[in-house]
Amino acid sequence: MKQLFLFILCVFGGITYAQKGSVRGFVYDQESGEPVIFTTVYLKGTQLGAATDVNGFFTITDVPPGAQTIMITSIGYDSLQKQINVPQGGIVNEKLYIKQATFELDVVEISGESQVAKTSVQMSVNQITPQQIQQMPSVGGEADIAQYMQVLPGVVFTGDQGGQLYIRGGSPIQNKVLLDGMIVYNPFHSIGLFSVFETDIIRNADIYTGGFNAEYGGRISSIMDITTRDGNKKHMAGKIGLNTFGAKAVLEGPIKKEDKPGGGSASYIIAGKTSYLDQTSKLLYAYADTAGLPFTFTDLYAKLSFNGENGSKFNLFGFNYTDQVSYGAVSDLRWNTFGIGSNFVLIPSSSTTLIDGNFAYSNYDVSLKELNTNEHKSKIGSFNLDLNFTSFQGDNTLKYGFQILGFETDFTFFNFLNRKITQQDFTTELSGYLNYTLNTGKFVIDPGVRIQYYASLTTFSFEPRLGIKYNASDRLRLKLATGVYSQNLISSNSDRDVVNLFNGFLSGPDNLPDSIYYSDGSSKARTHELQKANHFIGGFEYDISKRINLNFEGYLKDFTQLSNLNRNKLFEDNADNASRPDLLKKDFVVETGRAYGFDMVLKYDYKRLNFWAVYSWSKSDRYDGIIEYRPIFDRRHNVNLVTNYTFGKDLNWEFSVRWNFGSGFPFTQTQGFYENIDFSDGINTDYTSANGNLGIYYADINGGRLPDYHRLDLNLKHKIYFGKNSILEANLGLTNAYNRSNIFYFDRIKFERVNQLPILPSAGISITF
Repeated sequence: MKQLFLFILCVFGGITYAQKGSVRGFVYDQESGEPVIFTTVYLKGTQLGAATDVNGFFTITDVPPGAQTIMITSIGYDSLQKQINVPQGGIVNEKLYIKQATFELDVVEISGESQVAKTSVQMSVNQITPQQIQQMPSVGGEADIAQYMQVLPGVVFTGDQGGQLYIRGGSPIQNKVLLDGMIVYNPFHSIGLFSVFETDIIRNADIYTGGFNAEYGGRISSIMDITTRDGNKKHMAGKIGLNTFGAKAVLEGPIKKEDKPGGGSASYIIAGKTSYLDQTSKLLYAYADTAGLPFTFTDLYAKLSFNGENGSKFNLFGFNYTDQVSYGAVSDLRWNTFGIGSNFVLIPSSSTTLIDGNFAYSNYDVSLKELNTNEHKSKIGSFNLDLNFTSFQGDNTLKYGFQILGFETDFTFFNFLNRKITQQDFTTELSGYLNYTLNTGKFVIDPGVRIQYYASLTTFSFEPRLGIKYNASDRLRLKLATGVYSQNLISSNSDRDVVNLFNGFLSGPDNLPDSIYYSDGSSKARTHELQKANHFIGGFEYDISKRINLNFEGYLKDFTQLSNLNRNKLFEDNADNASRPDLLKKDFVVETGRAYGFDMVLKYDYKRLNFWAVYSWSKSDRYDGIIEYRPIFDRRHNVNLVTNYTFGKDLNWEFSVRWNFGSGFPFTQTQGFYENIDFSDGINTDYTSANGNLGIYYADINGGRLPDYHRLDLNLKHKIYFGKNSILEANLGLTNAYNRSNIFYFDRIKFERVNQLPILPSAGISITF
């Protein structure tokens, strides 16, 4: 009888649920037709609502049938209400257009961001929009995501020249960068102030510094996921900018306008930027280098977007990015990367499941020629295919999918002993994942699992992930995340290098030592060739007031196996040298390591004034089986203070300031010099008359510390409005305002200190139409 009662209850409950309907759709900007992201859509008089995603999509399930009123309240837009009728068990599709507000009311707004904060774990993720990037002091007159990322918690930036970003103890190769779903292998130019991405075409960027869920894989440290805009669907628009560093242009507009409200459309967007700093610096910055600053780059991007009546869309896009830096006769670095791809969003008419995916191909080619050394070369070409399914079930979400990645590497490198290391390889990675978000109101639980298969290594990797958030009160939210992560791809540069100009790529090697050694003296047999890490993160979010928010996170990244170039290789790994130690003959060594620390972020954001204070404490170590050392990005303290203030009668003036402090990086000191005779004639070499090269006696690896780094950047903007869509903006900037002499590296041979960029004033002008 009890079983019969339960059966009837389940059937009745299923029928009751089936009688309820769903409301879904997209929210667009009425002026441009671009999606409005992270804004709240809710049903008036109910507790039902949802925030739009990066495509402007929302879905509200479990809606009682009958008349309902959709409401949208978003900061910077007029409120919208629309009457709808929800049929029993049916789905209502809506395309909603909201108008930008002519002025802001001093009232309580319903923020999509605050809604997301309570309904998703959001561990170690920073969501970035172009408006936020524009609030940073813009070096050279143009805001750039590279400059914004330098102030993110857990991010360590190594400098203005050849700068790289290291995220919570992870090196650049351990950070996956996605542009509209396509892999970008080098997102930053040799002058570390600029990325390859044009700010004005970015819709959103999600930066995961650790603990990311099962949707992402193939990297053991972080994810950078960038989505671009589709282009103006209403009218032609664009922007042209000139400054002392370079020039840019953006053009966008409709190919086919909507023939009726909510109808289909097609649009395009094209962007390009170039640097002529190598020429203007001879005139403007001769005090920095009389030969000019040796940096040039050109970036091109284009996208076509086709949108259906129900919001489904298909995009085609491509890019070509080039970079060159020439330090006189000392070194010449050149790289080029290009790609072409497509992605889509499909809204089935009779299902609450959203389907999206992409297919793309990208290529990266880099070479470095240095004085008295052989040329280093690296090339990687890859394709990736992704297919994802998202099912909405009330406040809960089920997401699953599969991914295929194939890449080919061609690599030639010479170590400091002039031993040649080469690799030509093709490999495929297959993966599937499942992620479920359970929202109970107080708890948000986000378990997931990813299964990754590395074909070239014939290795499976089982990777459970878990994220939890507890909404302790309206102001306090506790959170934690953990997971297992793996990757096959490794980099040619070493964590021991003081300056990394060459950044080549290799698939995971099988020429590794057979054992893994630990700093406590223990060891175990190596069972796979993968690089693997375990993440453990915990923290809290606290709303001190409506406008002030504090976020704290502590983390541990346990790198259980890493692959690194063997800088000590002396012999070829063949039968003649079978008795030689692995350390002296293997191309690569196995390392272990840890990165741990904490990040604190205090934000104040209200109308004209924004303030952001970031403090990070971190520690990283590596062990290669013989010695324990600090990698070059081991920065103990990092502080960023950022302020942005808008003023003037028409609020058309904007002042921003950023101050950054970082404690010194580790480096390997020089103990002495000697004459290095290579004995190329064997026993017939006459060492008494032979001319050798200059050899260097090195101290312990990274046993010293460079001086502390700090820099102040200032920026002033003024806008002149000529019409609704026509804006002239003038920009004045001052980089390194008090001309701090921050060290770049120390030339051991010349016994000469080389500094980062000195004080750099800049000016720019742009026209938006």
